[in-house]
Amino acid sequence: MTDDQSELRRRRAARISCKRFLSGDRALTIRDRLTRLAALDGLDVHPDFYGSDGPVRQLEERTAALLGKEDAVFFPTGTMAQQVALRYHAERTGSPAVALHPLSHIERHERHAHTQLTGLRGLWPTTERRQPTPAELAALGEPFGSLVVELPLRDPGYLLPTWDELAELVAAAREAGARVHFDGARLWNTTVHFGKQLDEIAALADSVYVSFYKDLGGMSGAALAGDTALTAYARTWRHRYGGQLFQQWPAALAALQGLDTALPRIPGYTRHAATLIPALAALPGARLYPEAPPTHEFQLWLPHPAGALNAAHLALAEQEGTWFVSHWEDAAPGLAMAEVSLTGPAQSWTADEVTEVGLRFLELAASSPA
Repeated sequence: MTDDQSELRRRRAARISCKRFLSGDRALTIRDRLTRLAALDGLDVHPDFYGSDGPVRQLEERTAALLGKEDAVFFPTGTMAQQVALRYHAERTGSPAVALHPLSHIERHERHAHTQLTGLRGLWPTTERRQPTPAELAALGEPFGSLVVELPLRDPGYLLPTWDELAELVAAAREAGARVHFDGARLWNTTVHFGKQLDEIAALADSVYVSFYKDLGGMSGAALAGDTALTAYARTWRHRYGGQLFQQWPAALAALQGLDTALPRIPGYTRHAATLIPALAALPGARLYPEAPPTHEFQLWLPHPAGALNAAHLALAEQEGTWFVSHWEDAAPGLAMAEVSLTGPAQSWTADEVTEVGLRFLELAASSPA
């Protein structure tokens, strides 16, 4: 067994044994997931058949209603859903150019599928760690067929514009003759910040992608929502891309469960996170990005090597049964960053407890040989 494998086993064992979680949650076993699904109502029906009925169609209809769109299509992955959306908009406008942020998921984490599979090309209105502005969109100096806005923009720190900024950006794209797509993998998290319901937010875009496992706790899967012309096209291309699976009812049921149980709690996550964030920001040497997180997810930076912080996290988990903030990565010499997600388990924490555990965590990091 390699050192990395041994470390991974230790982390998994520690996570299972932990009693308290600040960022993250207890990992579920396969038995846990099956038990939860088996406890759902309405299981005495036939499974879906190539996505045309059953729980998959129920999920599509419910997602469309939540987002205020005519229809929605279930996809096995968000990457596939977004490629279909961008292909559709390019064909509708006759332009292969896509305006999007260079730190967006489409650019950084999908192996440039939009260029390799569809022949599209990306235009970057800005390289700043923020959402683009209408002026930057106008300054591109060439026509583009679609604008992609990732809400929140994860890689720079789960960033969101204000509602007025978003509306003005969308209006600028429309004025340029472009269509608008929202990469809304975590759109569920934005309602408190915008002060709007999901359908009001989605109404700004021609197409919206949402994920069913990010924040909702589903197993996998995504949806692409829009008008019926878009969704008819999406079903055709889902088949062509190999995404029309024979049965997907386990993922659909888990997603429906997430809409029932997790989605109503997300606004509370954001509100409670606001009471804990100052305690994290006050830890010695800490920086938060953004300084005032608009959701319950953000970046925490500490002046220690990632190895020392990961060792401290594991020691705290094994010694005290407390899962604090994990998965640290070196951002610069002596400076590490981790993503923080204050979901359901964090609701039981107070700011004083965050301070107390955070200081012990930093003491362990300072004494770590890593």
